[in-house]
Amino acid sequence: MLDRNTAAQVLERAVASGGDFAEIFLEDKRSQGLTLRSGRLESVRTNRSHGAGIRVFDGTRAIYVYTNDTGRDGLLRCAEQAAAAVAGGAGCKPVGFSPWSAARLEEIRLLPTDVKAARKAEKLRAADAAARAVSPEIVQVNCNYMDSVQDVLICNTEGVFAADTRVRSRLTVSAVASDGHENQTGSDNPGASMGFELFDERVDPEKSGRKAAEIARTMLHAENCPAGVFPVVIDGGFGGVIFHEACGHSLEATSVAYGLSEFSGKLGQQIAAPCVSAVDDGTIPGEWGSLHIDDEGMPTTRLVLIENGILTNYMIDKLGGRRMNMAPTGSGRRESYAWAPTSRMRNTYICAGHDDEAEMIATMGTGLYAKTMGGGSVNPATGEFNFAVMEGYWVEDGKIVRPVRGASLIGKGGEVLRRIDRVGRTMTMAQGMCGSASGSIPTNVGQPMIRVSSLTVGGK
Repeated sequence: MLDRNTAAQVLERAVASGGDFAEIFLEDKRSQGLTLRSGRLESVRTNRSHGAGIRVFDGTRAIYVYTNDTGRDGLLRCAEQAAAAVAGGAGCKPVGFSPWSAARLEEIRLLPTDVKAARKAEKLRAADAAARAVSPEIVQVNCNYMDSVQDVLICNTEGVFAADTRVRSRLTVSAVASDGHENQTGSDNPGASMGFELFDERVDPEKSGRKAAEIARTMLHAENCPAGVFPVVIDGGFGGVIFHEACGHSLEATSVAYGLSEFSGKLGQQIAAPCVSAVDDGTIPGEWGSLHIDDEGMPTTRLVLIENGILTNYMIDKLGGRRMNMAPTGSGRRESYAWAPTSRMRNTYICAGHDDEAEMIATMGTGLYAKTMGGGSVNPATGEFNFAVMEGYWVEDGKIVRPVRGASLIGKGGEVLRRIDRVGRTMTMAQGMCGSASGSIPTNVGQPMIRVSSLTVGGK
């Protein structure tokens, strides 16, 4: 993608005005997406994104310029623009490169770019048919398939010259149930850092279609959820979105380095119940948020964030590390070459505990079982959040008595962490796209079933 001599010349040009660090991120990405709506293949989209970003540090200030002219002259012009924003200084002398490749294509058994669109459409039709077969009340089904093959090269003045290939595939299914007066929606969105073998090894389109439709049908006939403060049991998988949003973002250097996090300055302190441990892990083979190297060319890590309730680590990118005087953790991520990287999550989850899942519900008294979570919002500075429950059930005297709809969970991340009193034995993960300062990136959320002793539940 870029020879070493040209890369060295571009980096030297980037620090010519006094910058003390420079980096090139070069990307070539091919992607395809298919949409099946109401049983009809509506679109097939094939895209290619190609370009490079050049970043220069001047102390704790960063300058970022990007281009899709990745020839030698185009990159030199881009470097000159970045260097022009530096107001002099001692600068730095680039270190000689130590080239290496993190690409492990032997792990990908069927590159998506080698698979015809007709085979991909078959998976959408299977999901659509399975969803519609659940009930005549399923009036609309939307299915999407996406894949991407991203080649990256990252080099910097500290001697990094690293290449990688990232492959991802995903299916999303959304079903709408209607009784002629009201509509309810269910969804399932599995994906992985895998090729088209995803559908042989991990994802059954028919199962995803049925799951989405069954949620929609169940919620169509559900009663409105009561409002108040109750014990809440949150299931595994996408239930981890609450930790991701309400706590995870507050543990990123993006917030912590500026003192804009409720967890700033709390390393070594207890921030959660002793039964809670949490990890951000970019190394799990095949997982949606996994990477061989991050977008700053650093090998990814398994980072323990919370251990037995004690805050042990933050997620730190290179610039955040300068501001915090701490080492990066392989957490620098970006949507594409058009975005400068910052600290982001990868596969973030609450670790498995020792509690029996059935006992959690049997001993909770009256409250809410949030089986499937929906979307929500959070303020990282305060940890305050509001999340919708896609599929919920009301519990009375420790027994699930009926489905309920319209539920939302309202609280503050730090308070919820301390109120977790049960953590189940089996951790599962689910896939999502996370938006933040460096764009939209694929991340996994996860947890076992957990119980929060008291949480504000919003109803209709």
